[in-house]
Amino acid sequence: MKFAFFGSSLVSAYWNGACTYYRGIVRNLAERGHHVTFYEPDAFDRQAHRDIPDPEWAEDVVYSARDADEVRRTVQRAAGADVIVKTSGVGVFDDVLEEAVLDLKHDANTVIFWDVDAPATLARMENDDRDSLRALIPDYDLVFTYGGGQPVIDRYTALGAARCVPIYNALDQSTHHPVEPQERFAADLAFLGNRLPDREARVEEFFFTAVERAPHRRFVLGGSGWEDRVAAPNLTYLGHVSPQDHNALNCSAKTVLNISRESMAANGFSPATRVFEAAGAGACLITDAWEGIELFLEPESEVLVAHDGSGVARFVEQVGPSRARAIGDAARRRILRDHTYAHRAEQVEQILEGRDG
Repeated sequence: MKFAFFGSSLVSAYWNGACTYYRGIVRNLAERGHHVTFYEPDAFDRQAHRDIPDPEWAEDVVYSARDADEVRRTVQRAAGADVIVKTSGVGVFDDVLEEAVLDLKHDANTVIFWDVDAPATLARMENDDRDSLRALIPDYDLVFTYGGGQPVIDRYTALGAARCVPIYNALDQSTHHPVEPQERFAADLAFLGNRLPDREARVEEFFFTAVERAPHRRFVLGGSGWEDRVAAPNLTYLGHVSPQDHNALNCSAKTVLNISRESMAANGFSPATRVFEAAGAGACLITDAWEGIELFLEPESEVLVAHDGSGVARFVEQVGPSRARAIGDAARRRILRDHTYAHRAEQVEQILEGRDG
């Protein structure tokens, strides 16, 4: 099949948390013999912060997004695709893209809205009867989501979606795997995440509280936007960390912290990309508590679950290197068995071919 994706960026993770998700899905669709063209706007300075060149496994098209007509002309280039995907959060002219891809719909193709932030998108549509996307949802052949489980399925169905299926984050083992540790990332706990309004309060609670409660432990923080918040002597701030360094970060700290965005934690069933990246590298993962974690990793044996910052600090203090290694090794085995992007690409293919039962 020929796929056309309209998304934020495939080649730059700069202020683009969904990037590794797109790469995992697209790469593994390509490995199953499908041709993928990914269309991304020249926006938000992402092209100046590329972390991979144009990949061999997809055609990456960077288009000008100065006005709506240019965007519509770009969409017309996808007219011959068998599967046309508009992802959420492209960031520029999303409303134009959402209408334009539907103009390409005919009996022989499939047009999908792929939501990488379903709790936020749904809340927006549910709170505004005049939301432009809300009126279009029934016209899409499928809605795929980054996660969310049955709660998200039910909410999209209530808005008229023909069918909604979560395609969860996963591990791309060709990209995320154990490597030798690096001293610059050495720590008792590492957290990687950009500063976002929907996450900041939870980072304050789960990460910065732990930094304060464990003053003799070493902490590392990566991600954009935290410059004015890092003053503790036991905390090293790295700024933006390229995806090429994620393995080293995950393999160098004794434990690695995942903190969900508020909307995703409230909804549940929404494991972040970082969960799979860390587990794939064999890291001992500490995650904030959210409903559904046991569908992906078993608490206590494959992941540690904290309910607040004090809980994170206790794990940092009490979990020794040998237990941390055992938890990380168990997590890696589980993820490789059940949750790789090869599994997700096969799921997408089965759904599109009507073989998913």
